[in-house]
Amino acid sequence: MDLSDVVSRYDEELNTDEFADVDASANGLQVGPAEGSVERVAFAVDAAEATIEAAVEADADLLVTHHGLVWGGLDRVIGRAYDRIEPLVENDLALYVSHLPLDGHQTRGNAAGVADHIGLEAREPFGSLGPVEIGQAGRASNSYTVEGLRERLDALDDDGNPTRVFDFGPEEVTDVAIVTGSGVDWLDEAVEAGADAFVTGEGKQKVYHEAKEAGINVFLAGHYATETFGVRSLAALADEWGLETTYIDHPTGL
Repeated sequence: MDLSDVVSRYDEELNTDEFADVDASANGLQVGPAEGSVERVAFAVDAAEATIEAAVEADADLLVTHHGLVWGGLDRVIGRAYDRIEPLVENDLALYVSHLPLDGHQTRGNAAGVADHIGLEAREPFGSLGPVEIGQAGRASNSYTVEGLRERLDALDDDGNPTRVFDFGPEEVTDVAIVTGSGVDWLDEAVEAGADAFVTGEGKQKVYHEAKEAGINVFLAGHYATETFGVRSLAALADEWGLETTYIDHPTGL
């Protein structure tokens, strides 16, 4: 399949253009030739030396990641940037990135994947950022206890890193709001939506007091662990297109 065809298909599926004004990430094709062909695609959460090397070893033509290399511009290709870009160019390995579009996609995105995992129904977009949403909210088909939801979220991390919980809300958890990764800035929106719990990846110092004062449970299930769903979903889509795929799992423990 032509590289340009793969890129256009992903861009259309993910509504990439809608996020151009709100995302620091340069979403879409970040590294690659004007013309090229794709037979094998590697998928990973992060574009880093380790995942790029693994994609090269897999003889991939394209690496698809959630976190890319270009954030708000690229002034010089030296140091770490060079060490990451050089093997891409040297091995004719293109890089496609989808950051916020993949967080907020309502069926293939990271928040949607977490919602699937914990069994949410009656879902709706959540996590407003300008004209788009980057998360999802819904109602648990069967209510959780705080401990029960923590245990369910613990299953996201294959390395056994526990979910951090601030249990300042109701013991019975039914309404849940999700923004994966580093999403605590949307805590107030979760409170306003009447959520019993807010699920994200990692926290900031302020979230403890904000959650306690608002009376809401907060679950920090891991930045990496909450953001594997999107790229895995894109891999499944590539499988449907007849491409050979491989997933590179490189957890950070964060």
